[in-house]
Parts: sequence; C-alpha cells; structure tokens
Amino acid sequence: MDGVSRMKQKSGTRVFLEILVWTLVFMFASVLAIALNVHHYVDAFLDTYHGYHFDDLFILLNIAGLVGLIYSLVRVKDLTLENHRRREAERNVAWLATHDALTELPNRRMLDQELAAASREGHRSERTVFSVDLDGFKRVNDLFGHAVGNEVLKTVAERLKASFPEDCIYRIGGDEFVVITRGADAAAAASSAQRIVQQLTAPIDADVMTVDVGASVGYAFSPGGPDSLNTAILHSDYAMYTAKSSGRSRAVAFAPEMEHNVYKRARLEGALKRAVREGTIIPHFQPLIDLKTNRVNGFEALARWELQPGEFVSPGEFIPLAEETGLIMPLTEHLLRLCCIEARNWPQDVGLAFNLSPMLLSDAVIGLRLIKIMAEEGFAPTRLELEITESSVMKDYPAAQKVLGDLMDAGARIALDDFGTGYSSLSQLSGFSFDTIKIDRSFVTAMNKGERQDKVIRAIVALGSGLGVKTTAEGIEDEAQLAYLRSLGCDIGQGYLLGRPMPAEAARRFVQQRLDHPVEPEADVALTQAGAVAALPGKLRRA
Repeated sequence: MDGVSRMKQKSGTRVFLEILVWTLVFMFASVLAIALNVHHYVDAFLDTYHGYHFDDLFILLNIAGLVGLIYSLVRVKDLTLENHRRREAERNVAWLATHDALTELPNRRMLDQELAAASREGHRSERTVFSVDLDGFKRVNDLFGHAVGNEVLKTVAERLKASFPEDCIYRIGGDEFVVITRGADAAAAASSAQRIVQQLTAPIDADVMTVDVGASVGYAFSPGGPDSLNTAILHSDYAMYTAKSSGRSRAVAFAPEMEHNVYKRARLEGALKRAVREGTIIPHFQPLIDLKTNRVNGFEALARWELQPGEFVSPGEFIPLAEETGLIMPLTEHLLRLCCIEARNWPQDVGLAFNLSPMLLSDAVIGLRLIKIMAEEGFAPTRLELEITESSVMKDYPAAQKVLGDLMDAGARIALDDFGTGYSSLSQLSGFSFDTIKIDRSFVTAMNKGERQDKVIRAIVALGSGLGVKTTAEGIEDEAQLAYLRSLGCDIGQGYLLGRPMPAEAARRFVQQRLDHPVEPEADVALTQAGAVAALPGKLRRA
C-alpha cells in the first residue's frame, strides 16, 4: 500500500512540474517577444510575402495554439480531478483496511495499530476492556443464512455504539467485539458489562424474523503503562471464555486463575480436534435390562475418551467443548457409525440407545444424516432409540419436530431423557410421540427417603403406563431400588447394579452370558454384575 501511495504522489508532482515549466516557458517567450519587438518583424514579413498567404497561415497557427491551450487547460483540470479521485480512493482503501465493511467499526488491524502506538508512547491513562462474544450466532447462520446473520451483526454493532458513544468499539472477528472505555472503576465496569449482556440478549429483528442471541462478556482493567492495554485485552478474553464455559449470557471479571484455565482449555480443545480427526473417542455400552423378564433390552452408548493410557476425560467436560467448537456433528457421526457396526453383532431384539446433543436438534437435516449412516452400515433404524432432553426440544421446537419426525418416519424410537428435571414436561409429551420416558437418576437416588419422592416415582411410572410408553429408570445401584421399581411396574432398568458401561467386546460377552445363563427376575443380579465387571479392564472397573 505504501509503494502505491508513493507512485500516486510522484505522478501528481510530475504533472505540477510540467505545468510550471510550460508556464515559465510561455512567460519567457512573451517577455522576449515584447523586448525584441517581434510583432513589428512579423508584420513586415507578412506584408512582404502577402501573396503567399502567410497571414492566413499565421492566423491558423494562432487558432491552433489557442485550441491547444484550451485543451491543455481541460487536460490539466482532468488530471487534477483524477488525482483527487486517486487520493480519495487511497483514503477509502486505507479505511477499508482498518474497518469492518459490514458494521463500519474499526477492525483488528486498527486495534493492533493503536495498541502498538500506545505501547510506543507509554500509554498512561486507565482503561477498562470488555471482550464480547455472541452466544448461538453460528446456529443463526446455519439455520437462517448469512443474510440474517449479517443483520444480527449490524444490530449488535448499533446497540454497542448507542451504549458507548464516546468509547472505542472494535469488531475483531466473526462474532467477537472489543469495547475500550476510559477509567477503571470496578462497580462501573460490572454495571456496563451487565448492560451489554442485557442489550444483546434482547430479541433482534433481522430480515422478516425475530432472532434471539445472547452475549458472554469478560472484562479487565488497564492501569496504564507499556503493554498494559495489550495485557488487559488478553485478560478480558480469558474472562470471556470463562463466561461462555460457565453458562453463557454472563458477565465475568478477570481473575488470575482464569489464565491457567484458558490454557488448559486450549490444550484440551486441540487434543479434542485431533481425537475427532483420528477417531480415538469410542463408545462404551451400558446394559438396559427388562425388569419383567430380566433380558437385555438394549445398550446405551456412552462416549469415552482416553486421553492417554489410564487417563480418561469426562464426557461432561468434552461434550460441551465439542458443542462450543462445532465438533459435535463429526463426533456424533463417528460414534453412531461405530455403534451401528458393533450393534450388528448383537441379537436382533437388542436395541441401541444413542444420545443426541441439544445443539444438533437445531439442524433440520441431522435426522437424514443419521439415517444415511445407518443405511451405509446395514443397521435397521427400528433398533435405534434416540435419547433427547426436554430442554433441547424447547430450544427450537419447529426444528426439533422436523428432526424427530424424519427419524420416526424411518422407524427409530424416541426416548425423553432426564424426565422431570427440565420444564414443560407434559406439553412435550402431548406434542411429540415419545416411545420411552427415562426417569432421572436423581429421583431414583432419592426414593425410599421420603413419601414425596416415592409419590413422584409412582406418578411418572403411572404416567408412562397411561400414555402407553415405556419407562426406564436410571441410576439403579442397590437391590432395594430395583425391587421397588419392579413393584411399581417400571419397564426398563439401568445402573451399576445391572451393568456398568463396558467396551464393545465386554458388551458382546454380557449378552451371550445372559443368553447362555438366563437370570430370573427374582434371582440375585449381583452375580451377573460381578461377571460383567470382571470382564472389564481394571482401570474401567475403578471408573
């Protein structure tokens, strides 16, 4: 860019010099003509050679010279306008290089330039830095297209400019913004951060629809001094990532321990990307036992990630990370494919229960993609039971209805997981044709500890019976719980008492053992449990 500017400047200087030279030549010639009385000699010459029409030729030359002068003046004017346009275009290019064309906010390049200048000049004044990241923006782009996403970004920029008219606002990434304000007052910063969250969480009218996004905000303070502002921006980033990982649509101030957590998260994110790419996250299988016949009704697939020998990463840690980083879709496809391949080794009446991330229910074509995987692996969709939560359905009801409709049309069954722990349970049961209700382990753990808990369990089992759907109880860990659930008429049981999550090979042995040595419902299931645990490696038995 600097080289182009110098070329344009050099071109303008050359034109000016040419005009100056020709003006000086004209003035010199005029003075010389007057001093030498050239006009007298010309008149005498024309009178002497009148018959040769030199006078007409002289008049023609004067006219041509006048026309040439007019043309030169016009050309000079055009060159001046051209130079002006070039300088204006150069200014526009410089503006575009340091501003975001969509929101017209300064961009990361401008921020870097100002940070470098502040560092050179020994920036001394106190500042507060806010890092803002939109929650759910990727979903808006995926569902409604980039045109709606652009409208959302412009509205966000307008709200930030209205809220901070005298301060510096930058768009530094797709849905990331930085706000730098004067002063470093903790109370004022906390109030401003909450105001950002509230303003950006409010519904946004984009195109012909209303879109809801949230905002996670982290903030930090710059006391002044070399690189202080750089450090504050980095710290506000750490705080923002903490806000996102702790529930989203929150405002969090920087604390020193966040730096370690962010580094840890970054390393884990890199390891997760490699694990998804290399397929090292595999399913383990926990038995689902028919409480009436004691037969294996199926297995629930549970993701297991062994980071290194003997070191497992909890699904509660890497599944949310996969959702945040956009890795949940390839991870889900990989795990379902492995599950389908393994389930082909089971008896045809043994089904597969598979958890579907709430994030994926917003993708209208996810159902078709899962059906395609099952077709490619030769696994009948009628043997699949997809487990979803109540809250995931409520996030995007129309999209969830489309996804579940596609899967049910193919023959898959739908289980409502963690029943009773979300909201609007009865409305979900009336709006969707669920095949199974899964009683959350928290209810099973609390049973027999009070009359109220027992009534809740009875009500859920009775509700399932009345609706003609099966009930599955999670978290069965002792004989008393098992006996009570059987007495209530609960259909399926799941828990450590009946079988721990196990690798694929152990699951095959578990099924075969049940076929070879059927266990009556009244028999002591602890013998079967002991055999299943013995089939596992020691490190998994301890998990």
